[in-house]
Amino acid sequence: MGGGRWRRVLSGVWRSIAVWAVSTVTMLVLAGALPDFQLQSDNGDSATRIAVTAAAGAGVFGLLSSLVWPLLVRALLLVPALILGLLVFFLNGSLLLLALRINPSGQGEAAPETAVVVAAVMSAVASATGGALAVRDDDAYRRRLYRLAARRRSRSGGHLGTSTPGIVFVQLDGVGHDVLEEATRKGLMPALARWLGTTHRLTPWRTDWSSQTGASQLGILHGSNHDIPAFRWYEKESHEVMVCNRPSSAAELQRRAIGYTGDGGLLTVDGASRGNLFSGGADELALVLSMAARRGRDNRSRSGYFAYFSDPANAVRTALSFVAEVLREMGQSTRARLQKRRPRVGRGGLYPFVRAFATVVERDVVVAAVIGDMLAGRNAVYADLVAYDEVAHHSGPRGRDTEKVLQRLDRSLALIEKVAEHAPRPYRIVVLSDHGQSPGETFLTRYGLSLGNLVRAGCGLPVPRRARGTHSGAEARAAVRAALRRPVEEGGERHRPSRRSEPVVLASGNLGLVSFPDVPHRMSREEIDRRHPALLSTLANHPGVGFLLVRSEEHGGLVLGAHGAEAPVDTLDDEHPGPLADFGPGAADAVRRTHTFPHTADIMVNSWYDPEEGEVLAFEEQIGSHGGLGGAQGHPFLMSPLDLSEPVDDGAGLVGAERVHRVLRGWLRECDGPQVPLPTAESERAA
Repeated sequence: MGGGRWRRVLSGVWRSIAVWAVSTVTMLVLAGALPDFQLQSDNGDSATRIAVTAAAGAGVFGLLSSLVWPLLVRALLLVPALILGLLVFFLNGSLLLLALRINPSGQGEAAPETAVVVAAVMSAVASATGGALAVRDDDAYRRRLYRLAARRRSRSGGHLGTSTPGIVFVQLDGVGHDVLEEATRKGLMPALARWLGTTHRLTPWRTDWSSQTGASQLGILHGSNHDIPAFRWYEKESHEVMVCNRPSSAAELQRRAIGYTGDGGLLTVDGASRGNLFSGGADELALVLSMAARRGRDNRSRSGYFAYFSDPANAVRTALSFVAEVLREMGQSTRARLQKRRPRVGRGGLYPFVRAFATVVERDVVVAAVIGDMLAGRNAVYADLVAYDEVAHHSGPRGRDTEKVLQRLDRSLALIEKVAEHAPRPYRIVVLSDHGQSPGETFLTRYGLSLGNLVRAGCGLPVPRRARGTHSGAEARAAVRAALRRPVEEGGERHRPSRRSEPVVLASGNLGLVSFPDVPHRMSREEIDRRHPALLSTLANHPGVGFLLVRSEEHGGLVLGAHGAEAPVDTLDDEHPGPLADFGPGAADAVRRTHTFPHTADIMVNSWYDPEEGEVLAFEEQIGSHGGLGGAQGHPFLMSPLDLSEPVDDGAGLVGAERVHRVLRGWLRECDGPQVPLPTAESERAA
């Protein structure tokens, strides 16, 4: 054994002894502070005997945590992830009780509830001590990372040390271009601000009409978001409501996109997909919703939980942060209610736990998976962090709540940057978002009725006195339900209207969709007028509605506005926007493209938009929304390293998720490694 290897062994032994010593002291302190935790017999023992008991107990607890905990977590992958998080404290306390029982001194004793507290504190202290010692010795830290990378790569059959760079794509869900610029300017995101001043460029891009994660991420990862008219829509041939964050729907949408483009996706060669709605063709998966519907061995999406929770310190830290986030949300919502802030939506029920999952559990698991991918030297990694999007839906796109989330996201990116220095290959880090968010009160709050009830009134149908709330489109809610192994089915797989002639009304942010299930084709304006003469005028003239899109037998696609304004979509452009004047450049092209989709609803309803204030009216219970046209929701960002080619030519705009996909593919090819297949002729025609 060479001198360098001996030094590494001695350094590891020294760190283990230091952690053991700190754990022993921690156990002694806790024994003195907690009445139900003792390290001596009832008759009393000498200080030496007590110290020996603490040292033995700390050592046995450390060994059990190292040897038994990973086996427990692997077995518990069969239970829901959130339940696993709640079991963390119980399992850690059980290990401590076992350690005290088999302690050679036989003197340790603790009440079960006290054992939970002691185990949590000891795990946290041991983790902090070990991490601090490793960081202080940068060479040792670097060697540890390389050894971990070597083990990971050897298990996957790959090769270490390639000089060709890989790319890590980190999606900050819902963070608009305007929000990012403001956050870096105000110092909320110092890491990103430093990148923009030295190594990266910032490029805005524009979404399609459906400005939401399902459409954007499918286009980015699989090269096509054709026939994605909204976050949720009704398909007449199957009588199903498709929902982008439902596992069965996400799997079907991914299958359709692959069939449409002819290739598996952006990540087909040595790629990893983390926390996304879709896989992108990657073999390495964690928290990928399109794979959550699979059962047994085919569902590899949950493996990321084991990789993270196999370390008891990680489990305890995340569980404590989860509880803290639940309490933080309760405090923030109470303060907003007492201060009578407007606009405001309900934040009770399970929402504090949904928020904590998005901002703590999902973030920690995804970031840890990305770090593992980088240490394994994978070619391409795409990860989605949904924390900001979830909080902004209920707290608004700007404010103290979302600022805190942005700060924590920046720290996650700084950690990924630090790990890149120790990866076995160089990495380019690309940060992007899938959409922004537009503020504004809800349609229901302003007018006292929902879009569904407005449609019923226009059809001459009875309107319920008690309005029903709409489903939130937040991606995190579906991730939680998938983690709990509960079906993410909103109203069942098939829609069964109470009467065949009654309309199906669905909401996707400030975009509404109206379908008549008893008519097998997309109804024309003329057919709608014959059946419900007052419906279109009722909708178009409502002050909360911006415009409608319908199919005309005479003109094809037809945009309807207030006071009888109408214009065929083929005649509209940025110079002659017609009823789309308030919605800015590109609105006509986005509406025209959606009109061509096979599953576009009979009536597409976009809410009112105030171009001066940037506000919209969400048809869901959200005060920060996205899904339609109007304001910041349609303007995400793309932050790329300067040593990659410009995403667009000078003066050109970056429009549509499919265009972003082609930019990312080009960057992968620039890295000179084996990347995604060249586009087929069919996929080039589709593009």
